[in-house]
Amino acid sequence: MSIPEVALSSSSTTTRAMPVLGMGTGGYPFTVDGKKKLAIRHAIELGYRHFDTASLYQFEPALGEAIAEALHLGLIDSRSDLFITSKLWCTDAHPDLVLPAIRETLRNLKLDYLDLYLIHWPMSLKPGACSFPIKSDDILPLDLKSVWGAMEECQRLGLAKSIGVSNFTRKKIAELLQIAKIPPAVNQVELNPVWQQKNLIEFCKQNGIHVIAYSPLGGQAWPGRKNLVLESEVLQDIGKAKGKTVAQVSLRWIYEQGASMVVKSLNKERMKENMEIFDWELSEEDRVKISQIPQCKMISTYSLLSPQESRDSIDLLDVDIVED
Repeated sequence: MSIPEVALSSSSTTTRAMPVLGMGTGGYPFTVDGKKKLAIRHAIELGYRHFDTASLYQFEPALGEAIAEALHLGLIDSRSDLFITSKLWCTDAHPDLVLPAIRETLRNLKLDYLDLYLIHWPMSLKPGACSFPIKSDDILPLDLKSVWGAMEECQRLGLAKSIGVSNFTRKKIAELLQIAKIPPAVNQVELNPVWQQKNLIEFCKQNGIHVIAYSPLGGQAWPGRKNLVLESEVLQDIGKAKGKTVAQVSLRWIYEQGASMVVKSLNKERMKENMEIFDWELSEEDRVKISQIPQCKMISTYSLLSPQESRDSIDLLDVDIVED
């Protein structure tokens, strides 16, 4: 089964179109094991061609090895068959560190270029080792003009075919559009039926920016916290009526918003199920029911902080990502 693709705006002329369904490689704690690497191979065998990673995830070397193995086994004909995304972490979100960071990413992946390179978060951290959770004392304002200028240089040099952002609000994108010579091609954000981001999606559409959903199935499970997507009675009822899984209903809803998505799964059968969303539609009644689901955001800047930090004493308004 083939995955539809979308052409990104403001990309270099040699850019391949981006598959709208990709495989994510994040997940805390950031550890690498054989299961994750094997999952990449299974995904390629099934027909996945878009793989999303980040320097923070510490998975770039393993992804590079999996790509090399896929080429050796003949699962893909060439590097250009794949669409590879990575992200600039906040410790490198400084004008003089962007180019060294993308070059390190490319060394890790054993690739000559990225298809897409994103600013991971609209803030900087003190330069140094990539540590997580973060300390509030290390948070710095992002020098957006200079850092974006360095991102543009990544594209001009051919190190990235397209550049974009992640976790940017409408306000932050508007600020970026005022100073960008190359507009962002993408904004990757938390997006699912429980956090629908309607205003942000419309704003991005108006400005030619493609939205990619992370946490399309509700995000990582944490002890004592419900997965509001997979446990949604509305989505469960729609799934039962259509003979689809809740995951398929959620992913189809995202696709119908004109967005793409990156999904994390190590299970080959679920990977296959996640691909089976392109030959059917939600009804108007389904869409109305989904539009009425109570909204709840899972990820914020506060969620990146060490549990020992007191949230009450920290003002992160300038670097938070919650839309009004």
